[in-house]
Amino acid sequence: MDPLLSLRSIAKRFGRTRVLDDVTADVHRGRITALVGPNGSGKSTLNKILLGFVSPDHGTAMFDGHDLLRSADARATIGYMPQQPRLPEQLTARDLLELLHRLRPDAARDERALDLLQVGPLFDTRLGVLSGGQRQRINAALALHFRPVLAVLDEPTAGLDPDSAQQLKLLLRDLTREGRSVLVTSHVLSELETLADDVLFLLEGRVAFAGPLAALRARATDGSLEGAIAAVMHGEASEVAA
Repeated sequence: MDPLLSLRSIAKRFGRTRVLDDVTADVHRGRITALVGPNGSGKSTLNKILLGFVSPDHGTAMFDGHDLLRSADARATIGYMPQQPRLPEQLTARDLLELLHRLRPDAARDERALDLLQVGPLFDTRLGVLSGGQRQRINAALALHFRPVLAVLDEPTAGLDPDSAQQLKLLLRDLTREGRSVLVTSHVLSELETLADDVLFLLEGRVAFAGPLAALRARATDGSLEGAIAAVMHGEASEVAA
């Protein structure tokens, strides 16, 4: 299977604290990969490296044939949805979208997220007076609007109403059918069981498991993702899946 993103020996320290240690894994084309692990396992730092916010101390990241660590053009094809939307409060959604269009005039666009997440009725209201859930809908729509090759989503359904959460999941599955990929971080394991194809499980900055969701679930006596992760954390075999 041809990977979209190949991480090899990614390492990062902050002072004396080792945050990532020899992280090697692939994110495959047309699949949804769940990035999981307990707090402090290195998930946020790994995402920041992919987005260019943090530089690793060591390792390589090849993305769609490009060196992701040195190519701003490659990173421009990654859509990002942070857990907490930090949107300019004095602007409207329309203002923000127009600004982004001016910054990326040649980028492909996809109106589906705006439509399915019902952003239209919010277009002319200042972002600062919208509810958290409404801001999260805009946050999600903006992450997918420019047809990202890879969508990196951090706790994407947090704060969304059930209908919006379901619409977002359908959008993500549409992306994979088009050959694009999703890397999603979430603590809602029951949600990931129905959404993810693959799992990248970090534990204390190292890869505890990387491979298909079904292969990880097979490690649990009850066949659940929660049980499988607990089994790995309690010392069962943690070799990287083929």
